[in-house]
Amino acid sequence: MSQRTTFLMPGTSQLRARAAVLALGLGASAAVGAGVAVAADARANAVALPESAAAAVQQQAAAQAKAATAAQTKSKAAAKKAAAGKAAKPSAAKTAASWVDPVKEYKLSASFAQAGNLWSSTHSGQDFAVSSGTQVFATHGGTVVKAGGNGAGDGPAYGNAVVIKHSNGTYSQYAHLSRVHVKAGQAVKTGQRIALSGNTGNSSGPHLHFEIRTTPNYGTAVDPVAFLRTKGVRL
Repeated sequence: MSQRTTFLMPGTSQLRARAAVLALGLGASAAVGAGVAVAADARANAVALPESAAAAVQQQAAAQAKAATAAQTKSKAAAKKAAAGKAAKPSAAKTAASWVDPVKEYKLSASFAQAGNLWSSTHSGQDFAVSSGTQVFATHGGTVVKAGGNGAGDGPAYGNAVVIKHSNGTYSQYAHLSRVHVKAGQAVKTGQRIALSGNTGNSSGPHLHFEIRTTPNYGTAVDPVAFLRTKGVRL
């Protein structure tokens, strides 16, 4: 029986070794490639998330800024409306006149202290030329102390007359009236109708004779135009 002899080709082991190494290298490359791909995806996701968060923050900030602007606009509008309301509705103390003209739509005629043969000395008041029946108003609030014919006690030259006492200690007198609508002791308000103008007593024509006095009686008159000017009334 003959002995089997095994022949080995030179370099076979080296070829196998090289093949193994090549296979190992390919596997490693594949593994490395896969790792690179995974890393790339991770990087992409890592970048995408901050961009999305930033966009959300920007949207929220924009919404907050818009809301703040709207609130500021609303606040300004409310303040403007309140200011307009305040301007449109001033206090009663500012709108209500303290003293007023005794008649409306008049023409000034005989003035205070004017000389003439119509008066025993000089004119004691200011005349307002108006037609008979013109409404006569209390130039200021107070209490009626005289009212009626015979100048309300001051003599027939005044005809029908009214005298009102005011809180500042002065008195206003209205004379030559055709009709008297108040009586002594009655409280009246500023601008309240108290009589109608006329041509009674010593009168050369229909008009209102108006005086400001320091007492309720004749002989204590002061310049009514100058007095009313100090009260904001310009005749």
